Amino acid sequence: MTTATRTTGEAAAIRTYLGLELNRLLRNRRSVLLTFLLPPLFFLIFRGSTSYQDVAVGTGTNALAYVMVSMALYGALTVVTSGAAGVAAERAQGWTRQLRVTPLSPWSYVLVKVLASMALGAVAVVLTFVIGWYAGAQMPVATWIACGLIAVCGSFVFAAFGLFMGYLLPTENLVQVLSPIVLLLSFAGGLIIPVSADSWFAGIAPLMPTYGVGELVRAPLAGGGVPQVAVVNAVAWALIFVAGAVWRFRRDTARM
Repeated sequence: MTTATRTTGEAAAIRTYLGLELNRLLRNRRSVLLTFLLPPLFFLIFRGSTSYQDVAVGTGTNALAYVMVSMALYGALTVVTSGAAGVAAERAQGWTRQLRVTPLSPWSYVLVKVLASMALGAVAVVLTFVIGWYAGAQMPVATWIACGLIAVCGSFVFAAFGLFMGYLLPTENLVQVLSPIVLLLSFAGGLIIPVSADSWFAGIAPLMPTYGVGELVRAPLAGGGVPQVAVVNAVAWALIFVAGAVWRFRRDTARM
């Protein structure tokens, strides 16, 4: 079999499996509820006082938009983590071992899982933005678009995290375990409550996987440049989680 033939076969397998994975997630009531209810609910809980509508944090941007963007990202991270962690159930059923007979490589399998979870994350971001707009969040149009795209792309980090954990941890109640972990990481990384310079969290926040994506998604609000430390943080954690997921996938499928 030539390299071109293998590449064509794998590309077709990726498209087919991505469609199947999206269909599986949409048929999962838990995934749908997390996507449609959880992120907007987080925003409504954490939006604070209605006076946030009158507090400016940038040109044409109010404090309520800052809260909305942070909660949209947090909701997306929770959704994609839970979606990708569904691989744990597939492992218990022996499904991942069957993938050895398909053209899918470990990297392709990880990519499909991550992309499918990110699709749900994108829906979560859009829904939160819609609720935020109705609640009075204000940003320039370009900022709405930039923050939304960064939130969706940033969810890649935790889609890979959920997949890695799905291979690393036992299957029992995995999603229930991961949800509070994402919550703790979000607090420690300054996503839910910004970390002040004099807080003891200030020293550990830049090391958290939530820090980089949180800083990046809020960067357009102030109209400043992209924080380089946030880019390094997001890329580093993404590489770590993807490499870990591929490593565990190879070990799992090797046990026949």
